[in-house]
Amino acid sequence: MEEAKVIVNPISPDKVASAPGLLEYAHTAGGAVIRPEDKGKITGRAVSAMREQTDMQLSQLYKQMQLLAEQATAIRHRVEISERIYAAQMSFEPVIGHTYHFYQRKNGTDLLSMVGPTEWGRKFPFERCLATVRMMADHTWDVQYHDVSFSE
Repeated sequence: MEEAKVIVNPISPDKVASAPGLLEYAHTAGGAVIRPEDKGKITGRAVSAMREQTDMQLSQLYKQMQLLAEQATAIRHRVEISERIYAAQMSFEPVIGHTYHFYQRKNGTDLLSMVGPTEWGRKFPFERCLATVRMMADHTWDVQYHDVSFSE
């Protein structure tokens, strides 16, 4: 029988790593260069990206808040004009979805009428026509203000 040849490693055991894949540096001539990262640069980029993202989200929330504030103001205004219309003299019961005309008399009182500002004939009996209004399903009024004076 032949004797098994014993191979002797020519490299000193002090210069050989037991786990070369865990070294912090390249352990072969063709290995990847491993450089330590600049933690300040990494943190700076992360903080910059975080600030940009949160600023964008805050901007979106601010726009939504503005829209909600505008909608709340419009509803409050609709309630105020609706209260003024309901306080005006009317000799009929308004019907949802129908259009009416809101006038101011010469003595300062208000009147809701089914007759439009151009349908009065020769003499316009009011100080001015404030608006054309339509009763909505929630019993508030959709208001179209007039810029034109219908008086003589």
